[in-house]
Amino acid sequence: MGRFSELVPVSHSEARGQLVALLPRLRRYALVLERSPDAAEDLVQASLERALAKLDQWQPDSHLDRWIFQIMKSVWLNKRRGAVLRQTENIDDHPNQMSVDGVGVADAKLTLTEVRAAFENLPEGERQALFLVSVEGYTYKEASELLGVPISTLVSRLVRGRATLMGMQPGPDPGNVALFRPKAD
Repeated sequence: MGRFSELVPVSHSEARGQLVALLPRLRRYALVLERSPDAAEDLVQASLERALAKLDQWQPDSHLDRWIFQIMKSVWLNKRRGAVLRQTENIDDHPNQMSVDGVGVADAKLTLTEVRAAFENLPEGERQALFLVSVEGYTYKEASELLGVPISTLVSRLVRGRATLMGMQPGPDPGNVALFRPKAD
């Protein structure tokens, strides 16, 4: 029968007792799948819950260890599929991103606020042209059709709008908006 032939219980009540004997093996397999002790423990618990709920589906003449390992793999795959759908990632996979650079975040927010303000101060035609081409990604032809202007007019508006935004530099005048700040060291 093999190395684990003793793990083929005769009844469902014996199977419950054998599940306890399988815990070390289940934990090892879960650790291989999850690579994190906490996530592995959660996987073992979820797998045991499912196994106990579906114990009536287990065939007493089959190997209990193979059955519970298959359940564990199914639970793990379902969790991974769900994570993909929810676009979540394990924070342990990104140790360098668990802290926030407060200065960098504040500087980025300030720059974004300044860019938005400068963008809002552009003339309507330049603002629309820049939005459609630079933000929405429309081609010059598509944007000119949407705005109902020739391509040359659209290009002129883009050039003027970009020049206005790029020309704004920090200076002594408090009305000037600094669009690009030197990075803090």
